[in-house]
Amino acid sequence: MQRTTQRFLSVLGLSLALAGGAAAHETRAGDIRILHPYAVPSLQGVPNGTAYADLADQGQAGDRLVGASTPAAARVEFHTMKTEDGVMRMRAQPAIDIPAGQTLRMADSGLHFMLLGLKAPLKEGDKLPLTLEFAKAGTVTVEVWVQPRAQGSQAMEAHHHKH
Repeated sequence: MQRTTQRFLSVLGLSLALAGGAAAHETRAGDIRILHPYAVPSLQGVPNGTAYADLADQGQAGDRLVGASTPAAARVEFHTMKTEDGVMRMRAQPAIDIPAGQTLRMADSGLHFMLLGLKAPLKEGDKLPLTLEFAKAGTVTVEVWVQPRAQGSQAMEAHHHKH
């Protein structure tokens, strides 16, 4: 009986620790939830990087991401990737619409943050601040984790399973 209780408490403690880590990597700005922002490690010799996040609008009016910045790069742009005539093309977007009641999964949609003019290469395990400016929800700074490529909640799962 005592061994079963100890096991239960160990599993409960681990579950709470993981849940706390997950909650710590979610930020809110008004009706917007920014879920697990992450960047991928830099490729050697490439001065730019990419970052992603899931953006969930829990309001009824929708919002728009109109700006972003980080001290880790000269500037941040919103880019989308689409295949046209068999060729993958990347284009800058002036803003990103987030429909009311929906979650925009950046990696799934081809959208991403393009970190232009990195001041230093992004290495796995690094963290960097990213300030996001929403038309309605205002400005918020999130912590971006540098980790291998994954998508949204899959990235969070990968991070937790590494510990």
